[in-house]
Amino acid sequence: MARPKSIRQSLPGITRFLRHFSPYLREHRLLIGASMAALIGQTFLRLLEPWPLKFVIDRIVQQDDAGRQRSSIEWLSALDNNTFLIIVTVALVVITAIRALMGYYSTIGFALVGNRVLTKVRNKVFKHLQTLSLEFHDKSRSGDIVVRVIGDIGMLKEIAVTAAMPFIGNLLILFGMFGVMFWLHWGLALLVVATTPLLWLLTMRRSKKIQEVSRNNRKREGDMAATASESIGAIKTVQALSLGDQFDRTFASANKKSLKEGVKVKRLSAGLERSVDVLVAVASALVLWYGAHLVLSAELTAGELLVFIFYLRRAFRPLRDFAKYTARLAKASAAGERVLELMEQKPEVTEKRDAVVAPPFRGEIAFIHTSFSYSSGQPVLSDVTFRVDPGQHVAIVGPSGAGKSTITALLMRLYDPKHGVVAIDETDIRDFTLESLRSQISVVLQDTILFASSVRNNISAGQDVSMTEIEDAARLANIHDFIVSLPEGYDTIVGERGVTLSNGQRQRIAIARAAVRKTPILVLDEPTTGLDRKNERMVLDAMYKLAKGRTTLVITHRPETAMRADEIIYLQDGKIMEQGTHDELLRRGETYARNFFGDGANTRQDIVSI
Repeated sequence: MARPKSIRQSLPGITRFLRHFSPYLREHRLLIGASMAALIGQTFLRLLEPWPLKFVIDRIVQQDDAGRQRSSIEWLSALDNNTFLIIVTVALVVITAIRALMGYYSTIGFALVGNRVLTKVRNKVFKHLQTLSLEFHDKSRSGDIVVRVIGDIGMLKEIAVTAAMPFIGNLLILFGMFGVMFWLHWGLALLVVATTPLLWLLTMRRSKKIQEVSRNNRKREGDMAATASESIGAIKTVQALSLGDQFDRTFASANKKSLKEGVKVKRLSAGLERSVDVLVAVASALVLWYGAHLVLSAELTAGELLVFIFYLRRAFRPLRDFAKYTARLAKASAAGERVLELMEQKPEVTEKRDAVVAPPFRGEIAFIHTSFSYSSGQPVLSDVTFRVDPGQHVAIVGPSGAGKSTITALLMRLYDPKHGVVAIDETDIRDFTLESLRSQISVVLQDTILFASSVRNNISAGQDVSMTEIEDAARLANIHDFIVSLPEGYDTIVGERGVTLSNGQRQRIAIARAAVRKTPILVLDEPTTGLDRKNERMVLDAMYKLAKGRTTLVITHRPETAMRADEIIYLQDGKIMEQGTHDELLRRGETYARNFFGDGANTRQDIVSI
């Protein structure tokens, strides 16, 4: 990994940030302008803060023969001591109070902007994730993605308020104070400026190490989250295979490395802060020594020297804060880069600009010279051509890896074919909007996923349907009696992924979900895999009732399921080897007959679905 040259260069590219954030920032330009005005006002009042003290010191220590302060403000010098002290002390309180009020409003304003903007960015990132291809999600680790959406954007929100805005404010103070110091005495100001390069060099050298370690630490936290998510998400498998110790070791190793890097960041940051403190003390000593000589030679008043010392301590605060916030800014840099990596991922399946809302489908499906391969380049489907008539029931069978489930994925445009066309009702499905296409296809998968919500919500799945329709769908799926026997009936909460239910119960709820959608096309991908005979019969009965009157594609490795189809397509190595009715294929006595009913008919593992 190349070392970043500076904190500015370690931050994600300004243009990349602006491209994603500027539309949201423009919505809050009035609030940003008001907050910036408050920040500038705070900076100006910060510059005024030491001046009341300057006037008091000059009044006490440096008086002329008439007992009056040497000051350019003649009317203030002419006042008696009591009036003078009242005005100066009140001015100190007023300046501090207004400065504090300005600081409050600038902090709150920028915090509101940061929270509102980054909340919208988080929504945009989450929405964008839903559009990314299955290939991207297959390669990504879900825990790391969750950390990016929740943790990384949360860190950006925090840094925007706790580091970035204070840093900008301190930079304004720095330039303002240097300007006033040059106005007071350019020679003494040059002495202050001469020490700045040394402070900046020290800060830059140390901060590069802090940035690199912080970036690695942030990535390590993503790895830990991914490991934890993977382990918890598959806890049944982990426990069944006694993989707990293995995951423990992986997590503990990443956790230990994260600890070491976190400690290293703190050590480097603390060392940088202390080094800056020492150098600021050296600079203050030089200014005090030279300034005292100037006061003694009457080139400077004692009050003006006091202002110089105050400004010096304040002027170098940005450098001290830079040391303090370097680790945070570096983590924010890594977080920003990780968020932008997601935002700049391009979905492989996109809508055409002129895509139209699909009309109600009749249900005719056609694959025309369709070929497909994943990123590995290995062909999954090769020149596949077949047609399904409206209302027809077609079974797709074949050995593992033949490409059966890929056909259903292409039909729903989870992927696009590399060559050829997938059409519904003689129209390329790429001409339809994704929402209007997928809303007319119901799917029951082998690995049914239920959400940690009520049974009612899992069946309706976002559809605006009545309770009567939900119950009718449950009856069709042979699951109504079981649901009403639950403690809270249809309002019973199922565990995440439906773990509180059996496979058969999950499958029948999935069939009810498909039934309530009332779509013209139905896809059943190994809906009976892993079920016992009783549950299998109930699911098959529900499946056939659901398929009635709909164009149905059923992927199966069970001969009894394939036999009931109007037509059977036998896939092998991504190609259609045979196609016809069950009786026709048996009479031919070729691949289908041999694998299902011939010498190899009993080796069902040869015909397992992908």
